Amino acid sequence: MDTELRALLQQTDSLKSRLQTIRPLPAEALNKIKAAFEMEYTFESNRIEGNTLTLQETALVVNEGITIGGKSMTEHLEAINHAQAIEFIKDIACSDIAINERTIKEIHALILHGINKEQAGKYREVPVMIVGSRHTPPQHYLIIPQMEQFIIDYQTMQSKGEHPILIAAFLHNELVKIHPFIDGNGRTSRLLMNLYLLSKGYIITTLKGDNEAKQAYYTALEKSHTENNREAFYLLVANAVRQSMERYIGIVEG
Repeated sequence: MDTELRALLQQTDSLKSRLQTIRPLPAEALNKIKAAFEMEYTFESNRIEGNTLTLQETALVVNEGITIGGKSMTEHLEAINHAQAIEFIKDIACSDIAINERTIKEIHALILHGINKEQAGKYREVPVMIVGSRHTPPQHYLIIPQMEQFIIDYQTMQSKGEHPILIAAFLHNELVKIHPFIDGNGRTSRLLMNLYLLSKGYIITTLKGDNEAKQAYYTALEKSHTENNREAFYLLVANAVRQSMERYIGIVEG
C-alpha cells in the first residue's frame, strides 16, 4: 500500500474515533447538519453527471417541491430521486441487510424513477461505450457473471478485514468499470460507496463536481480501468472521506 494512502487511512481512523467521543448535539441540530451534508451530496453527485441545478435550486426542488424555470424535468427528477436514494441507503446501512445485486438494482431503480421506466433497476442488454474514455465496459452478456464475481470479491475483502474505506472505494470503482446499467452508473456507484461507509460508522462523503475535481475524479477512474492501477482512485476517495469527517467534526464541535 502506498505510504500516502496508509497515512490517510490512519488519519480517518483517528477522526472516526474522535467522532465517537464527541458529546452529541440535540437531535434537531444534528439532523439539520446531516441534512445539509446530504443536500450538498445530492447537488455534487448530480453536478458530476451534468445536472445544472445550483445547490440552492436543488434544495428548493427537494424540500419545497418548487419548479425551477429554465431547468428540465429530468434535472428536477434527478434531484428528487437522489435525495430519496440517500434515505434508502441510510435505512439499509442501519439494518442487517447485506449489500448484493438486489440492493444495487434497488438503488438504481430509485435513481431512474420517472426518468427511464424501462431501464430502472435493470441490467443493460446492449453494448455501450463511454464518451471520452479508453475503457470499454464488458459486453452485456458478461454483466451477470461479472456482477456475481464483483459481489464475491467484495465479500472476500470483508472477510480479510480490509480497511472500510478501501472496500467502499472498491465498490464504487468496480461497479463503474462493469457499467451494468444504461444510465445512472456513476450516481449508483457513489451511493453504493456511501452505503458501505455509513454502515461502518462514517458520514456521507461527497465527491465534488466542479470542473477541477471532476477532471481528477475521471482521470483516477480512467487510470484504474485502463491501467489496472487503483491507487489514485483510492487516494481520491480516502481524501474525500477525511475532508468530510474533518468538516463535520468541525461543525459539531464548533
